[in-house]
Amino acid sequence: MEQTYQYAWIIPFVPLPVPILIGVGLLLFPTATKNLRRMWAFLNILLLNIVMIFSTNLSIEQINSNSIYQYVWSWTLNNDFSFEFGYLIDPLTSIMSMLITTVGIMVLIYSDNYMAHDQGYLRFLSYMSFFSTSMLGLVTSSNLIQIYIFWELVGVCSYLLIGFWFTRPLAANACQKAFVTNRVGDFGLLLGIIGFYWITGSFEFRDLFEIFNNLIYNNQVNSPFVTLCAALLFAGAVAKSAQFPLHVWLPDAMEGPTPISALIHAATMVAAGIFLVARLLPLFIVIPHIMNIISLIGIITVLLGATLALAQKDIKRGLAYSTMSQLGYMMLALGMGSYRSALFHLITHAYSKALLFLGSGSVIHSMETVVGYSPDKSQNMVLMGGLTKYVPITKTSFLVGTLSLCGIPPLACFWSKDEILNDSWLYSPIFAIIAWTTAGLTAFYMFRIYLLTFEGHLNVYFQNYSGKKNMALYSISIWGKGCSKIIKKNFRLLKIQNPNSSFFSKNTYRSHENLKKINRGQPFINIIHFEHKKAYLYPYESDNTMLFPLLVLVLFTLFVGSLGIPFNQEGRDLDILSKWLAPSINLLHQKSKDLTDWYEFLKDAISSVSISYLGILLASFLYKPIFSSFKNFDLINLFIKIGPRRNRWDKILNVLYNWSYNRAYIDVLYTTSLSGSIRGLSQLTHFFDRRVIDGITNGVGVVSFFVGEGIKYVGGGRISSYLFLYFSCLSIFLLFFLGIIPVEFIR
Repeated sequence: MEQTYQYAWIIPFVPLPVPILIGVGLLLFPTATKNLRRMWAFLNILLLNIVMIFSTNLSIEQINSNSIYQYVWSWTLNNDFSFEFGYLIDPLTSIMSMLITTVGIMVLIYSDNYMAHDQGYLRFLSYMSFFSTSMLGLVTSSNLIQIYIFWELVGVCSYLLIGFWFTRPLAANACQKAFVTNRVGDFGLLLGIIGFYWITGSFEFRDLFEIFNNLIYNNQVNSPFVTLCAALLFAGAVAKSAQFPLHVWLPDAMEGPTPISALIHAATMVAAGIFLVARLLPLFIVIPHIMNIISLIGIITVLLGATLALAQKDIKRGLAYSTMSQLGYMMLALGMGSYRSALFHLITHAYSKALLFLGSGSVIHSMETVVGYSPDKSQNMVLMGGLTKYVPITKTSFLVGTLSLCGIPPLACFWSKDEILNDSWLYSPIFAIIAWTTAGLTAFYMFRIYLLTFEGHLNVYFQNYSGKKNMALYSISIWGKGCSKIIKKNFRLLKIQNPNSSFFSKNTYRSHENLKKINRGQPFINIIHFEHKKAYLYPYESDNTMLFPLLVLVLFTLFVGSLGIPFNQEGRDLDILSKWLAPSINLLHQKSKDLTDWYEFLKDAISSVSISYLGILLASFLYKPIFSSFKNFDLINLFIKIGPRRNRWDKILNVLYNWSYNRAYIDVLYTTSLSGSIRGLSQLTHFFDRRVIDGITNGVGVVSFFVGEGIKYVGGGRISSYLFLYFSCLSIFLLFFLGIIPVEFIR
């Protein structure tokens, strides 16, 4: 076991050869390197598998031995300063390593087909490998400085991956927004690191925790200053994990490729903030004010993320706000001191959300190949619907992920979210009510996404609360029911009677065989090429290389929750996760939970499951009416009479819809207050520079010019006149100097 730990330092560096070799190959042998790109993908997956096997071995040994291993070596030595590099292997490190590697492997396999048509395929692989190295280096770091170095590398990788399609203005703006927003939190993190070094004189976690706890116990620290430094450390986690108010970068980050959204913005990078707070929890837990701040930020983020997801039309942005809300649950748990619950939800959410993002990518991949669908349309759920019979495997896997995130037993997120809700009732009833209500909102917006994408084919006439009337509340499929196909005999063109479907080129001709395929309802290959892909009439199921990761993640979503189910050991019920986290829990001076009373557990679960089913039922009423036989079914008319009361209800819903769809106007506020104020300050500085600084310089020149012009007329060229003027001035000066002419006479 000791020998295994000694070689743990190689974990971050195993994926590093791939970007180095690709870079050297593109520099020296560009053509050969591009032709062998599948080989680079295989090598990348192979190396990440090696890291996964090594991390799994470490995790098993930790579960069996309950040990923590740290190794450091000196980097810089001075009389009063010693800086060391090293690695720390504890339960938190092994959990994060498992998440990074397992989800990373699935994303790489998935990306081999998803990014196959992209010219930047090798660049994508390089960025992914470098990101894996940075993230693994972050979770194995043994001190704050080392964490900060890899923290910044993760930020750089995020910038590169979000802006992967940098020629698109939206992607370029999104990566800049993410980079700038994270710099705000990173600056606070750096100040917090410096502050705690000034307090304790150490960057190493063990020494830092021990020294700081002794100082707190002996009351030898300035409490306001310590709270400020801890808040600055927490600011880094707020930005990286998209917590309020630095969450604005996360939905825009969806402009990157969908595999990036699955890896970085669902399972790993946004989890770095949760990792940092969990790593520093022994530091925070002795500062009550900072724990209250963490829980408050967490509960605000929980509610805000859920409400902003209610009206989103972009499938990936809806999932992004869902990620924001679920990260808020984890932050809430850490603020309450529920270390185990937070990490449990981190694990279950990572696999469930990766499944959802990859499922959305499969839908987008299928939609982009439909004739006439551009990238901006292929993510719009309102233009989807009725996909069930075309992408059944994707639909089933997406449904499993949706049910898991809704907290439906026995799927993964049920066990972890229910545990957080139970802990919140013990911490604060107000926080518990908000978290419980948000669980219902989560079920509502997740099933809204599912129904809009896969089931929304019925033409139910309903008010769309976006200021526009006479629109369908949910999508009307262009290939679902009610869509008649007319084939023009002269040109054999296919048209669909739908106002949104002006898609087909007049130069597109169908052969007799293709028309047979149309009549059989089968997809066919068109001669039009869209973004180097073959164009289809109908969406089609993704290839096996994209479906395999979905099926594997379905298995994780089904069974990873078993980590928190208690088993009997020596007459005591203790789950695997608690046994795994025992060393870290002991470091926090907490006791492992004994989940022996299944009756209490099931009784507590009834409320959370009930609110989830209520959200699912409401979403089904609105987006797939149970009374579908009524063509003009209107749910609100069942409860509200037509008249002034209905008008008031419409106004309220319009306000709520616009508030959600426009992101609570927080981006507008930032644009007005921050961008506007900076622009105004720059204009004021420009005015001061042009009018004051340049005015003084130009004024001196103008005055000198006029003085010179005036003096030149005084000079007449005669020496006698110059002597007369000179002696006259000299005489007046002498008379004043000798006092013959009093000064008052002149006045």
